[in-house]
Amino acid sequence: MTGAGPLTAPEPGWSIEADVVVVGSGVAGLTAALRCAATGARTVVVTKARLDDGSTRWAQGGIAAALGEGDTPEQHCADTLEAGAGLCDEEAVRTLVTEGPRAVRRLIEAGARFDTSAPDGPLALTREGGHHRNRIAHAGGDATGAEISRALVAAIRGRPGLRTVENALVLDLLRDAAGRTAGVTLHVMGEGRHDGVGAVHAPAVVLATGGMGQVFAATTNPAVSTGDGVALALRAGAEVADLEFVQFHPTVLYLGPDAEGQQPLISEAVRGEGAHLVDADGVRFMEGRHPLAELAPRDVVAKGIMRHAAALGTDHMFLDGRHFGAALWEHRFPTILAACRSHGIDPVTTPVPVAPAAHYASGGVRTDLHGRTTVPGLYACGEVACTGVHGANRLASNSLLEGLVFAERIAAALRRPGPAPAGRPVPWAAGRTPLLPAEARTEIQRVMTRGAGVLRSDASLREAAARLSALAGEAAGTPGASGKPAEPGVESWETTNLHLVARVLVQAALRREETRGCHWREDHPERDDDRWRRHLIVTAAGPGAGTGTGTGAPTGTAADTSTGTSTGTDTGTGTGTGFPPTVRPTASTAFPPVVTEEQQQ
Repeated sequence: MTGAGPLTAPEPGWSIEADVVVVGSGVAGLTAALRCAATGARTVVVTKARLDDGSTRWAQGGIAAALGEGDTPEQHCADTLEAGAGLCDEEAVRTLVTEGPRAVRRLIEAGARFDTSAPDGPLALTREGGHHRNRIAHAGGDATGAEISRALVAAIRGRPGLRTVENALVLDLLRDAAGRTAGVTLHVMGEGRHDGVGAVHAPAVVLATGGMGQVFAATTNPAVSTGDGVALALRAGAEVADLEFVQFHPTVLYLGPDAEGQQPLISEAVRGEGAHLVDADGVRFMEGRHPLAELAPRDVVAKGIMRHAAALGTDHMFLDGRHFGAALWEHRFPTILAACRSHGIDPVTTPVPVAPAAHYASGGVRTDLHGRTTVPGLYACGEVACTGVHGANRLASNSLLEGLVFAERIAAALRRPGPAPAGRPVPWAAGRTPLLPAEARTEIQRVMTRGAGVLRSDASLREAAARLSALAGEAAGTPGASGKPAEPGVESWETTNLHLVARVLVQAALRREETRGCHWREDHPERDDDRWRRHLIVTAAGPGAGTGTGTGAPTGTAADTSTGTSTGTDTGTGTGTGFPPTVRPTASTAFPPVVTEEQQQ
């Protein structure tokens, strides 16, 4: 596997020795760290901000599991497969739904306090889009993620010997002479025991870095969600799959056409409790579009909103929960009520304006059922990973459960028989990746929103690809707006990661010429199972390397980490950044990806 060069950065000035380094502090990362530490492994948690600042704390609705009377893992499986639009890995889904209930109970035993129907009574379960049963456990009304984060952070802080490095941006993977994982480089942002660029040496690295929502102008993701884990994996030569499937949550508080950055989420659970989607005239436009109406899978609802809004010449719809009354809003949705009121909207008396915004990456770093990637010693879980559970569209509230289940499976895999000792890190074969200036971040986000947002087409995606390619040229030395190269630093590293993830996403979206799940091509509006019931698997070619694209299964899989990256029959001869990728040597140091198709079984 080749990958590309590491980020331009100073050499590490300090190091920590460990058995396992976990990158990220959401439900997946903290669960993996706790389980690994419990086996006696020297475990280090590296997190970009504080331990409780990850995406998990923003999760409102809850965690899905077959915990209620009459519900079964089979029913949960069926709902997940339907939402995934033909691209779920059924074995991964069955693993999730069968192991999920026990994982939730262990979370409760660890101290997480979920809402109950009565004091000392059973869990209060609600329903969300795509579910045919009430199976969503929640906490604090609409503060489930915050409660899970609180419980896990308390457990982490209470475990002797488990080290944490906060305010640290992971940069790149370290590997030994055999190509195995040997740790990570990271930059600590001026706080804690260490400062500047350093390294954690370990034979096992668990990526749990969360999502990449900041690649778009408007998102529900926090500012730290800049695709760092996916970018690191690509530079290390790991396979990435299904990156074109970005879920746009249908009901995000609409703050105007120019709103950018993190936007307030209006949880699916609000519709689960009976709120209606309406237009300005009060018409419930989702009725007749899907048997579940407002509770259809998220991709269906997002498309319904966009289509109805376009037909009316507007850019948003409304969520009407006035019939709830003040008491239900205050008890069940206090966080959402406060957020709306802070923007001058009172859901008790007024329908809430909503529009779709980037929310969740259904694809990511490709793994097997034990979290192993195609790079030996590198694991991934949570939103950064592509386990096969979500397919083309994530079922509501499956994300927290996936983080729990697959983090536990990673810890179990590392315990049997445990990672081999880390080899000595060796220098990268490829030169360093040039950095984009921090000011390019806003342009990347706007380019992606225009060209690769909810609505996509060949023309919009090619326009996005061209502009992203131009930014790569500027980073490589072509004179740009700033007139000077970007200096290493957190903002330029994040921007460079966003740019890489954006380019790969656009390439995959261009290749998939159909509409499926949360990938919507206006020029190919129908689902095409004959041609496209398959996964797009992406690897990065190093600077100056030829690239190709092909069909068929990869030579190596996530379960067999000895065989390297995906390959295929070269078919491309073009020179642009669109598909097919160029197969001749290219002078650009911003690498074009290799895209391989794998038929869904």
